[in-house]
Amino acid sequence: MKQVWPPKLSETLGGLQPSMTLAITSKAKAMLAAGADVVAMSAGEPDFDTPQHIKDAAVRALAAGQTKYTPASGLPALREAVAEKMLRENGVPCEAQQVVVAPGAKFSVFSAIAVLCEPGDEVLLPTPCWLSYAEMVRAAGAVVVPVPTTAENGFCARPEDIAAQVSGRTKLLVLNTPSNPTGGVWPKAALEAVGRLAVEHGFAVLADEIYEKLVYDGLEHVSLASLGEDVREHTITVNGFSKAFAMTGWRLGYSVSPPWIASRIAALQSHTTSNATSFAQAGALAALQGPREPVETMRRAFESRRDRIYELLSGIPRLRVARPQGAFYIFPDIRDTGLDSMTFAQRALEEVGVAVIPGKPFGADTNIRLSYACGMEAIEKACARLAQFCAGL
Repeated sequence: MKQVWPPKLSETLGGLQPSMTLAITSKAKAMLAAGADVVAMSAGEPDFDTPQHIKDAAVRALAAGQTKYTPASGLPALREAVAEKMLRENGVPCEAQQVVVAPGAKFSVFSAIAVLCEPGDEVLLPTPCWLSYAEMVRAAGAVVVPVPTTAENGFCARPEDIAAQVSGRTKLLVLNTPSNPTGGVWPKAALEAVGRLAVEHGFAVLADEIYEKLVYDGLEHVSLASLGEDVREHTITVNGFSKAFAMTGWRLGYSVSPPWIASRIAALQSHTTSNATSFAQAGALAALQGPREPVETMRRAFESRRDRIYELLSGIPRLRVARPQGAFYIFPDIRDTGLDSMTFAQRALEEVGVAVIPGKPFGADTNIRLSYACGMEAIEKACARLAQFCAGL
């Protein structure tokens, strides 16, 4: 008997929804290209160029003919460099075979979830959280279990709230610090509590540290895997080059995990993407071994922008604003406007030409996300327009 056509799509991978951040960013770019006066506060990428020494290394690799396949887990020299970086900068001892270089940290997150989780498993997501986590969990057939956080707690989940959601099906907790979308930074005490819970209850933690270099107010980033050998055995650390080195288009990330799962992540990658781009990996090696001044220059610029956008948004009636301590996002509470986040974002774009991301896909329909990975002029203009918009509601 002939099957119905088109066929029913997979309920897991076939049911994924498009990224809201990419969709709104694309719409804003299209409006700009058409001549509209739009201030885009939506993109999750630095507005700085990739440092020259990194680009030069990739050019040299191209000229030298480094255009072939690499090992699926990455160039041996790059994996060694990542392992050395983890010990030197993060206090995490590991071997190169625990490192899997991937075409983007996003794929590193997906690979870890896909390898670890199966239908019926539960994954704890402190919310608000990056919108792709939930889609990836559903792609694995697992169940999302939100753990709500509040601005009053710095968007950091309380240990008792995490513990209350742990069950016999809990397989994984995803922890992102500094956080997208909130800019929250988890303090060491909170991370220690997470580590104790993971060891006690026997679940893994995926520590997404992609924004580790972008912390402010004199804070220091703490890696969960640095908090003891027992915690390290339960931790999959994901990081990359996109945010710290302004290399978003290079698509390079990596995971560092215990051997029991690193080999499985490597196997999955070998059957899906093969390897990350060969000459891009040469640039990544230069990033890890080169000067840190460009990273610090960018960090200081973002901190200055954070100070200014926080000051301006805090002065707008109907907005409640928490001061972010990391990444390059601010997450105002808009509930006093009487609008949900989707309506707010749509109207702000259409009426005053400001592109923001609604909080709903992050798990917070009472908030919007603004990226201050843009110049001061854009920040001033966007905040003035949002003040006008809120005053007219």
